[in-house]
Amino acid sequence: MDRLRRLSRASATPLLAFALLTACATATPYQPLGTRGQASGGYSEQRIEDNRFRVSFTGNQFTSRQRVENYLLFRAAELTLQAGFDSFTMVERSVDPNTRTTVSRDTFGPYGPGPWGYWGPSWRYRYGGYGWRYWDPWYGSPFWANDIDVRTVTSFEATAEIVMSRGSRPNDPRSFDARQVMDNLGGTIELPR
Repeated sequence: MDRLRRLSRASATPLLAFALLTACATATPYQPLGTRGQASGGYSEQRIEDNRFRVSFTGNQFTSRQRVENYLLFRAAELTLQAGFDSFTMVERSVDPNTRTTVSRDTFGPYGPGPWGYWGPSWRYRYGGYGWRYWDPWYGSPFWANDIDVRTVTSFEATAEIVMSRGSRPNDPRSFDARQVMDNLGGTIELPR
């Protein structure tokens, strides 16, 4: 029985670690910008005139461009209805990618923490075609010498200037019925947990 308990604990540990890692790596939910939570980003707006707003949605590195654009549309529709209007027209609209590349280097080499902590292959003499010689796992081997990590991360920010109106929607392809936008996109909106 003790052995079974130890086995179940041992198999639960990697699952728990995986769950914690995936919880940290989540796309931006539909939330106000600056909300403290699991994911950064969110929506913001600025009133320009009584019926004109600048609306934006900023996603984090795990948020797709489509999701950022959908959340921007949803926020514009929600804001339109909250202000007592029926439709909105996007006067200006842009989606800007924010690409960041980071390069990190293992500065400790064989003397500090590596991919396995402080454990690693040891130096030793080995016999090769030219006799006995010193062998260093971090020197000359392409596997051990790769101590540079290059990461490129892209996040998106969508911004629109909208003009709100009452009554029927204007005959303009840039105009949207706020209720229809909320009905059609409502099922794709993920709120923070």
